[in-house]
Amino acid sequence: MSALPPGSTIGILGGGQLGRMLAMSAAQLGYRCHIFAPERESVAAEVSASFTCANWHDTEALTQFAQDCDVITYEFENVPVGPLAKLPQDMLAPAPRALEVAQDRAREKRFIQDAGGTPADFVAIDHDSELADAVERIGVPGILKTRRDGYDGKGQWSINERADAQGVRIPESGCVYEARMNFECEFSVILVRGRDGEVRFWDSTRNRHDDGILAHCELPAPAIVAAQVEQARDMARKVANALNYIGVLTLEFFATAGGPVFNEMAPRVHNSGHWTIEGAVTSQFENHIRAICGLPLGTTDSTSAKIMMDNLIGEGALDLARHLSRPGAHVHLYGKSEARAGRKMGHVTRVG
Repeated sequence: MSALPPGSTIGILGGGQLGRMLAMSAAQLGYRCHIFAPERESVAAEVSASFTCANWHDTEALTQFAQDCDVITYEFENVPVGPLAKLPQDMLAPAPRALEVAQDRAREKRFIQDAGGTPADFVAIDHDSELADAVERIGVPGILKTRRDGYDGKGQWSINERADAQGVRIPESGCVYEARMNFECEFSVILVRGRDGEVRFWDSTRNRHDDGILAHCELPAPAIVAAQVEQARDMARKVANALNYIGVLTLEFFATAGGPVFNEMAPRVHNSGHWTIEGAVTSQFENHIRAICGLPLGTTDSTSAKIMMDNLIGEGALDLARHLSRPGAHVHLYGKSEARAGRKMGHVTRVG
């Protein structure tokens, strides 16, 4: 594929804040964006040229959407893969196989194992009767996770003792039960892979989660991350190459005494990379647009040795004056009108 010229249309499947920031980066490079999402309220559509509001399985609407686009990407990894089969496959970047892998936690972990990586010990569970055996095999404490549709701590339950597993109903799509890791910290490896196979990495931040939701990222990360990041990057590069991936890909890891342990994968731009808008020479959003459009990748170097990013979550998140009173604050609000517990309303980055 030759590079798409400015004025071309980028289709984005999903209408949330990641799509919003992708569309803003695309506009900076002279592209127009067309959003496809089932929710009528779309913060991505607010900053885009076109918007199709339709069900994921509305084949006619999806086909018409594709006819208006020169390339199509995702801001949401749970886009149903089935309907995408009816679209020209060379328009989709990354290819739907990345979605297929990431949408099923058991398949994702097996894929990582096949690529030589190390996930936490786990057992796939399809029926209620299998949970007790899984807990016996893996032990406690552990975490029970739905195989599909989990994010920001949703679809997860702690099993701290064997009695906690009694009476639990396994959904039709299944679950995985995995060991709770003893780790020093969490970190992400975020890469971008171009259409020519070139791979570049951003620095890895230390990530802190509150109630399963990413709350804070910071550079520099602790020494244990610096010691393990090359091994984790090697794993991420193998995954990207195996998928023939195009765009930004994120793998999350636990830094443990025994080395980096894979947690989960996101085939898209990622919350732990929001700091790159001000904190890197080229942000994850701009580099994703560059990659899918066949353009040269931008430098991923950090602009400072010290960078912090905080998510603005729930009540009080829209107090713009308070956020801007912080020295050096770069505030990004996502245009969401209703603040509620656990909802990401924006983020603030401080560089240097």
